[in-house]
Amino acid sequence: MNDVVSASDSPGVVVRPPFLYLGAFLASLVLHWFRPLPIVGGAPRWLGLVAIVIGFAIVRTGRRTMQAAGTNVNPSMPATTVVTSGPFRFTRNPLYVGLTLVYCGLTLAFDTWWGFILLAPVLATMHLGVVLREERYLERKFGEPYRQYRSRVRRYL
Repeated sequence: MNDVVSASDSPGVVVRPPFLYLGAFLASLVLHWFRPLPIVGGAPRWLGLVAIVIGFAIVRTGRRTMQAAGTNVNPSMPATTVVTSGPFRFTRNPLYVGLTLVYCGLTLAFDTWWGFILLAPVLATMHLGVVLREERYLERKFGEPYRQYRSRVRRYL
């Protein structure tokens, strides 16, 4: 019986976000290899590096904040609390914002439009298949405390 309860105590996300972003970025590199689409005038690679550093910093801080609160970072595992400190004071999804920054930074660093073209389906999948599912799960599990947090803090930025 406990296995059934444990299995149902998750948001049921359709994909692990890091794998989605990594897969899309690798696909953009393959597409760029077969059909190069450099960014007109060349991508500002330094801006890409800045975005990568900031994105990783946001992800790292968000992970540490979740771990300090004693909840699972993996979105397919049960949440144990609503985390409202650290970067979660500014966005309900700092890890996903950070991953998006890293992805965009890599796209600029590798100077390919393919990364931005593939970003649209990545963001749609993240929103519909991960974020909205997590929100429904957190509201079901934590009720009013989560609704209050959701009313104070933006979903993304």
